Amino acid sequence: MIALDLVHLRQWIGREETRAERLTTAIAARFNATFDRTETATEGEPAPDLIHLCLAPDIAPTSTLGPDGHPARGGFLPPVPLPRRMWAGSHFRFHEDIRIGHMVTRRSVVRDVTAKQGRSGPLCLVTVEHRIDSDGALAVTERQDIIYRAAGPAAPPSAAPPAAEAAPEGRYRRAIDASPTLLFRYSALTFNGHRIHYDAPYARAEEGYPGLVVHGPLQATLLLQFAEALRGKRPAQIGFRGLSPLFDTAGFTLNAQDEGDGLRLWTAAEGGPVAMEARAEW
Repeated sequence: MIALDLVHLRQWIGREETRAERLTTAIAARFNATFDRTETATEGEPAPDLIHLCLAPDIAPTSTLGPDGHPARGGFLPPVPLPRRMWAGSHFRFHEDIRIGHMVTRRSVVRDVTAKQGRSGPLCLVTVEHRIDSDGALAVTERQDIIYRAAGPAAPPSAAPPAAEAAPEGRYRRAIDASPTLLFRYSALTFNGHRIHYDAPYARAEEGYPGLVVHGPLQATLLLQFAEALRGKRPAQIGFRGLSPLFDTAGFTLNAQDEGDGLRLWTAAEGGPVAMEARAEW
């Protein structure tokens, strides 16, 4: 059993980090190609929303990466000793457009570090706030939750997944092909070395998944694009929460339902439970 020294880990609360990268037409064009967007990436034009998740990533030498492909613990984020790290959810508020050609700056601060006991063992939740500027103008604010958990035993390939309630069908639906190519391209866009998204033998044998795992931020980006297409404009704010994983073993759907002045959105594999849920407000 891994013990968490929460007093030590909470010393990271208030730690800050600033990273910046220019959003070039080449980056925007690669983002558009990955998501099958047909618009031309033009200097000075508004960039696709959530493209900032692909900018200014953590850059670590390959030799320093852990067995899972993540950089070593410590630095800006607390050195949580639990081996599995997951994007649990985020809440975004949009203030102005990020524009292609602008210098995009992300200022981040650790706001909280908490621990609890989950069904699979100890969990540690780290909350980070980000301020995203486009050439000095506030564009996006984000509250992000990261969960660390213990490594569970790999499930045998023949093991049946636990029964879960199937997700409902939304009034609006769109089918997505969770292809290894899509997952690899998004990993490349975000410089994400986590092997569960592109190394199927590792994902199965070491982490016990039935296939490659669909990124949480990838699902969030697809849901936001879906919401924008349904309402014809970007929401003022949108929040996401991951509930269960999606895999490349089957396609999945984007779902939406009108809810007051906003939209309730979710992803789900065919016959599977809700994987990610969201609420968009205009």
